[in-house]
Amino acid sequence: MIKFIKQLFTIEMRPRKGLFALEWVVMGYLALTLLIVFFIYTKINNPEAMIWGRIRIVVITVALWLVYRMIPCRFTRFMRIGAQMLLLSWWYSDTYDINRLLPNLDHLFAQWEQSLFGCQPALLFCKAIPWNFFSELMNMGYASFYPMIALVVLFYFIFRYKEFERAAFVIIAAFFIYFVVFALLPVTGPTFYYKAVGISDIARGIFPNVHDHFNYCQDCLPSPGYTDGIFYHIVEDAKSVGERPTAAFPSSHIGISTVLLMLSWHSGNRKLFYIILPFYIILCFSTVYIQAHYVIDGIAGLISGILLYFALMACSVRMKN
Repeated sequence: MIKFIKQLFTIEMRPRKGLFALEWVVMGYLALTLLIVFFIYTKINNPEAMIWGRIRIVVITVALWLVYRMIPCRFTRFMRIGAQMLLLSWWYSDTYDINRLLPNLDHLFAQWEQSLFGCQPALLFCKAIPWNFFSELMNMGYASFYPMIALVVLFYFIFRYKEFERAAFVIIAAFFIYFVVFALLPVTGPTFYYKAVGISDIARGIFPNVHDHFNYCQDCLPSPGYTDGIFYHIVEDAKSVGERPTAAFPSSHIGISTVLLMLSWHSGNRKLFYIILPFYIILCFSTVYIQAHYVIDGIAGLISGILLYFALMACSVRMKN
């Protein structure tokens, strides 16, 4: 422990002069969405707040860069990367402010789901297995998303420091690629769409176009299953604080978790991989069980997660060289 603490504050012999690759990703996404905000300035609520929010992120990034330049060590490097990780939740809700101006597409995705499976799995899964234990297990899996991120990032920082920045880049870049899709593809997922249409119509295979409904309404269904469970309340509290009618396709929960699983394998530590694996499997099923996603969202999340992992790992090698 004493050795680790000393390493945290040991001055680096060759500190990085410019921004990290992951910070350039953040700045690129910031610039792209800022242009969109200017383009739709008169059509969105509180555009000034969106602009000032981006200015604050630039200030935070520059300030942490200056601190690192003055004290270049592992701790200040971790501060720079950790700050961008913590800001991901802010960027997530920001996608709704952009895509809500576009016509909703959930009716198409629900129809495709019906055509592929002959039913709505998100509607029937929780009814088929309503047991309290299983319900709480599904909520636990869904709630494990952010702890999984923290576990993989901290493992690389503590035990695979030479690849810490690379792993963080892959995770953050994957997030922002999903955010670009979410900002331009207005799909809300079953919990919002079923609420807007009504369960009775969904059960009968009626999937009307709700047009701009989510521009004015953000109501969603409560998570199904055991309502007195600890993890049920964690998920519901998280939904009430940060959930928005956005980001359904592809499932970033499954996509990012796939990236995390592959990073855990890449680390060479099989214990980490086998710790992550059961939570990953439960999370994949939970996205449909709690009605956050259609099955096709999950399939797209799995495929995109694999592709993003290999593409971003290759990209990180080229940027390093």
